[in-house]
Amino acid sequence: MDVGRNEITATRGRIETDSSAGKGTTFSIYLPLTLAVAQAVLVRAGESVFAVSSAMVEQVMRLKPEELAAYYRSLVIEHRGNSYPLHNLQHLIGRKAGDMELQGYSSILLLRSGVQRIALHVDELIGNQEVVVKHINPQPARLPGITGATVLGDGRVVLIMNPVLLAHRVQPDVTATVVPPSRAASATVIPLVMVVDDSLTVRKITGRLLEREGYRVCTAKDGIDALEQIKDTLPDIMLVDIEMPRMDGFDLSSNIRHDPRTAAIPIIIISSRTADKHRNRAQEIGVNVFLGKPYEESELLRQIAQFVGNPTLH
Repeated sequence: MDVGRNEITATRGRIETDSSAGKGTTFSIYLPLTLAVAQAVLVRAGESVFAVSSAMVEQVMRLKPEELAAYYRSLVIEHRGNSYPLHNLQHLIGRKAGDMELQGYSSILLLRSGVQRIALHVDELIGNQEVVVKHINPQPARLPGITGATVLGDGRVVLIMNPVLLAHRVQPDVTATVVPPSRAASATVIPLVMVVDDSLTVRKITGRLLEREGYRVCTAKDGIDALEQIKDTLPDIMLVDIEMPRMDGFDLSSNIRHDPRTAAIPIIIISSRTADKHRNRAQEIGVNVFLGKPYEESELLRQIAQFVGNPTLH
C-alpha cells in the first residue's frame, strides 16, 4: 500500500479512502490529466488531424460516391433503428465543405455521445491509436467540443474533440453537396483486391484470375505481411486463407474488424478447413463470406462483385 501511495504522490496525484463499518473500504485514486491514456481514432479534415474517442464510435461505414450523395440529400443516415444526422468534419471546424467530387470510397463514422448521435464524414480515417491526454490552456478549453489534446509520435499536437457536442452547436451545412463522378471518371476507379495466402501458387493463380476480370491485385504471404501493407494502402476487399505462418487468417480478420480504419473492408475466407467450428468462428469475427477450397471461380467472382462491383461492367 505504501509503495502504491508513494508512486501516486510522485506523479502529483492523491489517494483517498472511505471506510464504512460492515461495508468495507473504498479507495479513490486521482491522477493528473496529463497521465490519462485513452484509445482514440485519428481523422483528417483538409490538412488538419483530430482525435475522437474510440468509445464514441458505434460503426464505421465506407460509402461509394453515389451512396454518399444520396445521404447528403437527406442529411441523415438510418442504421439499426437509429437516426444519425450527417455532418462534414470540415464544416464542424468552421470551414466550408462546398462541392465534393469523390472518386473512391468515403469514410463515415457513426458516433454516439450520451443519447445523441451523428454521422461524421471525414476526409480520411487514419486509424486507431492509444494517446496520452494532455491538459490544454483555458482559451481552447472553452471551445465547444474540445476535450483535450495529445502529441503524436512525430511531434504534432492534435486536439481531442467530441464531434457530437460540436454538431449540436452548429447548423447542418445544407449547401454542401457531393457530386458523383462521371461514368468516364468512375471507370478509372478499379477495385483493389488483396489476396492473403502463404502459398505462392495460390497467390499467382488467384491474382491472374482477378486481373483477367479487370481488378487490381495485391498479395500478402501471411497476416503480418497484410497488416504492414494495409498501413499504406487500403484494399477494397480481402481474400484470406486460414492457416498461415506468423499470423493466421482468423487473427488477421479480427485485427481488421477491430481497427476503425479497416473495419468495413469485406473479407472472404477461402480455406480447405471447412468444418462447422471454422465457419462459426469466422462468423463470430465478422467475416463476410466463407468459401472452401477448391472453389468455383464463378462463385468467387460473384461474391467479390456483390461487394465492390465488377470493373468489366464499366
